[in-house]
Amino acid sequence: MSASSGIRTTGTVVGVGTDLVAIDRLAAALERRPALAQRLFTPVELATTSTGTVAGRTRSLAARLAGKEAVMKSLGQGMGQVGFREIEITGGRGVAPVVALHGRAARAAEALEVTSVMVSMTHDAGLASATAVASRRCACDRS
Repeated sequence: MSASSGIRTTGTVVGVGTDLVAIDRLAAALERRPALAQRLFTPVELATTSTGTVAGRTRSLAARLAGKEAVMKSLGQGMGQVGFREIEITGGRGVAPVVALHGRAARAAEALEVTSVMVSMTHDAGLASATAVASRRCACDRS
């Protein structure tokens, strides 16, 4: 990319994570254990996905679950090191997703000097996928 493109980098990549969730497996798990949704998702996430069809809600939740796992990976954390509800992904329906970190996830990000976590989520053909990029402000960008 040329310098004249007008696009500047705003940070240094600390980590990248990706994850894939089978939508039907999540649907079956939520049907077997309805309380699972409250263990995986924050009240805000559940409220955000509460409208529409059951199938649409499940696709959205699967994408958010993949997003949470991708964020964990971007921070170098595994399941058990960070809780699912410590990563909150809001937005959707035409609004870019926003990642908020709480508790151990926030402390892990702070230890890595992470200033931004971006996530992209999608679903198709029975799968939900997400990619997350954790970055920190670069000294070279302080001009």
